[in-house]
Amino acid sequence: MADPHQLFDDTSSSQSRGYGAARAPGGLGYPAASVSPQPTFLADPVSNMAMVYGSSLAAQGKELVDKNIDRFIPVTKLKYYFAVDTMYVGKKLGLLVFPYLHQDWEVQYQQDNPVAPRFDVNAPDLYIPAMAFITYILVAGLALGTQDRFSPDLLGLQASSALAWLTVEVLAILLSLYLVTVNTDLTTIDLVAFLGYKYVGMIGGVLMGLLFGKIGYYLVLGWCCVSIFVFMIRTLRLKILAEAAAEGVPVRGARNQLRMYLTMAVAAAQPLLMYWLTFHLVR
Repeated sequence: MADPHQLFDDTSSSQSRGYGAARAPGGLGYPAASVSPQPTFLADPVSNMAMVYGSSLAAQGKELVDKNIDRFIPVTKLKYYFAVDTMYVGKKLGLLVFPYLHQDWEVQYQQDNPVAPRFDVNAPDLYIPAMAFITYILVAGLALGTQDRFSPDLLGLQASSALAWLTVEVLAILLSLYLVTVNTDLTTIDLVAFLGYKYVGMIGGVLMGLLFGKIGYYLVLGWCCVSIFVFMIRTLRLKILAEAAAEGVPVRGARNQLRMYLTMAVAAAQPLLMYWLTFHLVR
């Protein structure tokens, strides 16, 4: 019986029994862990089919992108022009500066494909022209800075001017080859590589101009101009005149003379552009 003096009923025993009944399935006073529905979802055949279909769509999209990239940007061909090593770079720079004693200018082939540049110093590459162009822009900025004439706009104008002249050269040579009807294996990338070698001599001329003034600039640039002229003559004649010899064109024929003039014009344009793009950087 309840105490008549007790104001409230004691319900602690009933609540503890209720709580104990609720905690019993979980054990140790903790609620029972719920079963995750994730394994059931992954085991669903519909979800598995969706994942396989999504993977196939991603693979097809990657293949489509690769095909379009190869159509507009020949990535595979570009890899060939950057297949160089330290030994090749050293030999090629020496050949550009002193080409007079080099005898064998033929590009080596293996199964009708030219070998990688690191195996043949005569093969064209894009590594040296690209690095030389970037270095030329940096050296131009240094020269302008020493003369208190540096500005981002002027440096951008210097870079865009060099690229514009390179583009004009490539287009003019391609048009000339078409007009002269020259069947050659020269590609546009080959032309960019050969025409980009002149930046090596331009860097040397500007650096000597900064160190020794006008005298050093003209001496080094003059040497590099003669060297690049000889290099271009001996390189391009194998690409342009060799095709004429293979076709049986007479040496003194009109078409063959046009090809010789084209080779001479391309080689002679290199020293002129080397001077035009650097003379204002040395004072």
